[in-house]
Amino acid sequence: MPSPSAHDPSLEHELMRKAIFALDAGQPRCTDCRRTPLAGERVHVYDDGRVVCELCRPRRSEEPIRCERVHGPERGQTVRPAVRVA
Repeated sequence: MPSPSAHDPSLEHELMRKAIFALDAGQPRCTDCRRTPLAGERVHVYDDGRVVCELCRPRRSEEPIRCERVHGPERGQTVRPAVRVA
């Protein structure tokens, strides 16, 4: 049985699909349009836990309990300088 090569289109397709699902897993989705907001956009959270994107917000009459900025997948993965103690 031949081993899958790095240039195998089906292997490449499967790896790309898994990477996209992994990036999308922790991101909020709009309950109205099902769109995943981009990093930097604001989402509005309502009492019952619904998350609505900035584009769908004008369609709602009720006020959200909070607004949050969507962060990219690299958030928390950056290197921070250590504080030197004298």
